[in-house]
Amino acid sequence: MSASDKAYEHVKSGILTGDIAPGSFLTEGQLAEEVGISRTPVREALLRLQAEGMIELFPKKGALVIAPTPQEMREVFEARALIEEWAAGQMWSRREEALPALRGKLDEMSAAMKVDDVSTFSAADRAFHEVIVESAGNSVIARQYSHLRDRQIVIVAGNLRGDKPRMTKSLRQHRELLRLLESGSKAQFVHACSDHVAYAGTLAGTR
Repeated sequence: MSASDKAYEHVKSGILTGDIAPGSFLTEGQLAEEVGISRTPVREALLRLQAEGMIELFPKKGALVIAPTPQEMREVFEARALIEEWAAGQMWSRREEALPALRGKLDEMSAAMKVDDVSTFSAADRAFHEVIVESAGNSVIARQYSHLRDRQIVIVAGNLRGDKPRMTKSLRQHRELLRLLESGSKAQFVHACSDHVAYAGTLAGTR
C-alpha cells in the first residue's frame, strides 16, 4: 500500500466508523503525524476524498469533513431504493451463487451485534447488500452503489451506536431476505428489499 493509500484509508475509515465526526477539521500536518508519512501523500489522499464528497478542502488550511444535509440524506436513500429494487429482480436467477456469501455476511452481523461492535456490524450489513447488487451483473451500477453506501454509513452509524433494538430489527430483516432467497418467490424478495431500505431511511430520519 502506498503512503497516499495509507492516508486515504486512515481518513476514510475514521469517517465511516464515526471516529472522525462530521464537521471535524483536519490538517495535513495532523494526518501526516498520525499515519507516519509526509504531507504530500496526505494531500493526494485528501484530493481523492474530496472527489468522493467526503470532505471539502481549504487550501493551506486543511479539510472539513462534510456533514450530510437533509436533502442529501433523502436523495441517498431514494437512489439506494431504486438500485436495490432493480438488483433484487436482476439477481434472482443467480441467487444460488450468491447464497454462500450472504450467509457469511449474516453470520458476521450476528457475531458483531453480540459484542455491540457497530463498525463491524455496519460493514457486514453493507457487504450483504453489495453481494446482491453485484450479483445483478452491472459493474457501473455496483460502483455507484458503493459510493451511496459510504454516505449512508456516515448518516446512520451514530444512530446505531449502542442501540441494540435497532440492530436486532435490522438483523431480523436480513435473515428474512436470506430466507426469501432460499425458499420464497421473486416478488416477495423484491418487496422485502424495498421494505428494508424504507426502514433504513426511517432509521436515518429521512421519512
